[in-house]
Amino acid sequence: MKPAVIQVNDLSFSYNPVGNAAVHQVSFEILPQTVTAILGPNGAGKTTLLHLLLRLKTPLTGSIHLQGRPLNHYSRHELSQNIGLVPQTEYIPFEYTALEYVTLGRAPYLGPLEIPAEKDTEIARQSLKEVGVSHLENRPIPALSGGELQLVLLARSLCQQPRVLLLDEPTSHLDLANRNITLQIMDRLRRAGTTLVFSTHDPEAAALIADKLVLMRAGQVLETGSLEEVFTTETLSRTYGTRVEVLQVDGLRVVKSIERLGGEQNGQNNPAER
Repeated sequence: MKPAVIQVNDLSFSYNPVGNAAVHQVSFEILPQTVTAILGPNGAGKTTLLHLLLRLKTPLTGSIHLQGRPLNHYSRHELSQNIGLVPQTEYIPFEYTALEYVTLGRAPYLGPLEIPAEKDTEIARQSLKEVGVSHLENRPIPALSGGELQLVLLARSLCQQPRVLLLDEPTSHLDLANRNITLQIMDRLRRAGTTLVFSTHDPEAAALIADKLVLMRAGQVLETGSLEEVFTTETLSRTYGTRVEVLQVDGLRVVKSIERLGGEQNGQNNPAER
């Protein structure tokens, strides 16, 4: 077996030192050229965990290693050449065209005040083509629909050419057609050698693409393993705090909700996802 690309050991983080931990003693590993889904309800800590993996937040305890090196031993430029993030949304204060915005993904390869070269622009154009939105090249970002913007965000991260791509709820605001396009792009990236980690609250999206699942609830990892090992009625019921049943329909795994269990509501009073 190949060594892990990312190794997470006993990771904890809190937004409030006297409050509940948003991420509590989390441990798992990410293998190269795989798709890992961090799956759980709203407030489980999924977004926080992705931000820790990108060093946007500093853990209280524990460690993260990228390709055998502690994450904090990477310079910001070096880290950005290795890990990219596709956020759920992003505030864009300037009226960039789609091509100009995607070209910002080349920043980790440029020096201070260096202007992107023609090769950088061509990589940006290829990234737009790869996600199927070349026709939006000259469209201002504010004129894009939500689905178009999500694909342009993905193109910018592809332009960055990272070894590991993190995606925060990449299908949550998409219609069925754009969801399928996004999952197909993720599958192509995996086959081309990219390692992908994505957060989602949708178990069926995870079942369509993931090699491995990390099941989270209230900041803790409940289970990790392959789809066959942990995508079960028992584990998903525990993860979501509601009784569900996993069914096979035409060879696909689908989840049927049965009834609400008693106890704490999913993620309430937990600041995990900010």
